[in-house]
Parts: sequence; C-alpha cells; structure tokens
Amino acid sequence: MKNILRFPAFAFLFAVFLLLHGCARSQAAPQLKEGDILFQITDSPQSRAIQLGTGSEYTHCGIVLEKDGKLQVFEAVSPVGWAPLDQWIRRGVKGHYVVMRLKDTSVLTPEVIKSMRVDTANFAGKDYDLLFQWSDLRIYCSELVWKLYKRNAKIELGPIRTFADYDLDHAAVRKIIKERYGRDFRLDEKVVAPSDIVKSDLLEVVKGG
Repeated sequence: MKNILRFPAFAFLFAVFLLLHGCARSQAAPQLKEGDILFQITDSPQSRAIQLGTGSEYTHCGIVLEKDGKLQVFEAVSPVGWAPLDQWIRRGVKGHYVVMRLKDTSVLTPEVIKSMRVDTANFAGKDYDLLFQWSDLRIYCSELVWKLYKRNAKIELGPIRTFADYDLDHAAVRKIIKERYGRDFRLDEKVVAPSDIVKSDLLEVVKGG
C-alpha cells in the first residue's frame, strides 16, 4: 500500500522536475533569429586590454545567420568564418553570452537577411585584424558585425569612434599598443568596439546575464 502511495507522489515530483527543467532550458537557450548579435567574454591578454579600454566586460561578438540549413554564428576570428552555436558558446568564459536583437525587427526583411548572407562571402577567410584598422583587408569582430548591418540594412549599430575615445592609460592596454604598433599607433584610427554595439539604442537584450 505504501509503495502504491509513493508512486503517484514520485510521478508528480518527476513531472514538476521536467517542467522546471524545461523552463530553465528555455530561458537559457532563447529562440534565435537571423540578425541576432551575440556577445561573450573571452580570456586572453587582448581581452583584458579591451575590457580596460572600453569599460565593458564583453570582448567578442558575432552575428547569427543561416548556413547549410541551420543557424550559425558568423564571426571574425582567424580566419573569419562560421561556428556552430554550441561551439561558439563554449569558447566564452563559463559559457556566458548575451543575445541582442533589433528593436524594430521589420527592418530585417527577407531581402536584407539574404543580402547579409551573401555578403558574408566577402569577409569569409580573411585574417583577424590585430591592429583594429578600418579597412576591409583584415577584419575584427565588432567591425564585421557593424559593417554587415551598415552595408545591407543601412543601419549604424553605434557611432564610429577613434582610439582617442577609449581609456588607453592602463598598463595592459599600453602593452598591447607597444607590442603591435610600436611608434605607428594612430589615435585617429576609426574603430568600433563590442561595447559600442552593446550600448546601441537600436538593440534590446533577448538573453542577458
């Protein structure tokens, strides 16, 4: 008799567990859409310098688009290319990431999304730009996302800044500058950091941490 009574109780608790587990999974993995922008924290000397220079914890970003019939992340690493979502997430510190989306999603028409997909071919295979220069010869992460939106949706995800707009006084920042530029560092070089896109008034958080 006791076993009979225990079984319904166990079944009920198990059902509650599955429900809560499903809710947690739903919150942790929102339904992504093409055009979504993903941000994460990476662990490297460059990442630390970016955090100090921009005042933001986020150091890397990519854009969600369809590739081979499924949503993937197009990003500027070396070389620029595609990454499965789960692989991209694992590369971030503790698997943490943020998803942001245009507030006015009507801008991302099927034609615009298709244009973005086609445009990725113009960047794929290029080297990562360690000097953060504004030319298309090499590309860095936030520059890639910014330019895909500007060229195809005619939207500027934040202002174009210069190095002079960031905090360059930290030792970690100065070290990177010295190693990569020597005496050729230009304060007036155009640049867009992940922090500039995160702060865009045109975007809203779909998944935050």
